[in-house]
Amino acid sequence: MAFFKKLKDKLFRSSSKLEEGLDAIVEDGGVTEPEALDTVSEPPEPPRVEAVAAPDPAPTLAPEAEAEAEAEAEAEAEAEAEKAVTASPPVQPTPPKALPISDPIPSEPAPAKTGLIGRLLGRGAEATVTRRALDDDMLERLEELLITADMGVDTALRVTANMAEGRMGKRLSTQEIKTLLAAEITRIMEPVARPLPLYSKKPQVVLVVGVNGSGKTTTIGKLASQFRAAGKNVVIAAGDTFRAAAVEQLQIWGERAGVPVLTAPEGSDPASLAFDAMTKAQADGADLLMIDTAGRLQNRADLMEELSKIVRVIRKKDPDAPHNTLLVLDATTGQNALSQVETFQKLADVSGLVMTKLDGTAKGGVLVALADKFGLPIHAIGVGEQIDDLAPFDPEDFAAALTGLER
Repeated sequence: MAFFKKLKDKLFRSSSKLEEGLDAIVEDGGVTEPEALDTVSEPPEPPRVEAVAAPDPAPTLAPEAEAEAEAEAEAEAEAEAEKAVTASPPVQPTPPKALPISDPIPSEPAPAKTGLIGRLLGRGAEATVTRRALDDDMLERLEELLITADMGVDTALRVTANMAEGRMGKRLSTQEIKTLLAAEITRIMEPVARPLPLYSKKPQVVLVVGVNGSGKTTTIGKLASQFRAAGKNVVIAAGDTFRAAAVEQLQIWGERAGVPVLTAPEGSDPASLAFDAMTKAQADGADLLMIDTAGRLQNRADLMEELSKIVRVIRKKDPDAPHNTLLVLDATTGQNALSQVETFQKLADVSGLVMTKLDGTAKGGVLVALADKFGLPIHAIGVGEQIDDLAPFDPEDFAAALTGLER
């Protein structure tokens, strides 16, 4: 839950943009209704009426005896009335009591507040909520909103269609739409939420690729530190031999985590370094060998060929290597991440994704589009520079944070 709070705070730009859009859609054509704060209680059961047996009929008298009895009863009643009048003093009427001027005029008691929350807050009857009937116009605006959140056209159409199934004409509030949206995002992303698999093969080679500035070096440092803390023997190969800052950054992470970092002179062949690193990792009995690579744009054929060369060279040491190829994506690139996955998957056989910089974008929906289109495992997401800012991907946490729901 600690990372969810951090994720929710860092995804505030995305969630607030979605919430503002949903509010505008619902309020345009919506109707304000009383909000049910408590469940409606069932009316009390009416008292059960039991059948009562009729009394036995009184015995009838002969007509002469009945007339005699009536005359005697009338005479006794007249005598009793005369006694009461002579014995009782006349009753004087009592004047009405005047109320003091200072006393307030009594009013009728206020109606009791319904529901537990109403009793606690004292304003249960005042709570209202705006709802709008789900129709074609509302669906179209929802699609546009999801597209602006970088969810992609195809994914946005699929999500809204599933949300509308069986609900057309139903009146929905912003909160209800957010709940439906989060459930649909979770459904799409649950199949791809998988941690980085660990194998018994030693060393397990993890090749990390991505474009310039995507966060590869930082991601390698964080993963190596976390695996080392879990008791794994880790080796890092600083394969970005063209950028001195990348080597220095990995060396800092290595010192912090107690992980050796293998380097080569600046400008040397990264494929040669990868080969030497595999030899060293095998000799040391390392569990994991993480190989950093230089950032390269997916439209640079020469740089992509260099990446293919690294793969060919390490397979001379182990035909199954690399066992994992992680593509690190920058969330701020938006829909461009889709073309990156497509290109890297062809050349480097990408096995899983790591999404970084979700804290720096208002378009976090691109991760949903990636899951929907490619179905590649999403191993981890990053929301900052600290080591605990990279965590395993949880679809329910992500969906709730993206839509602004509490968990």
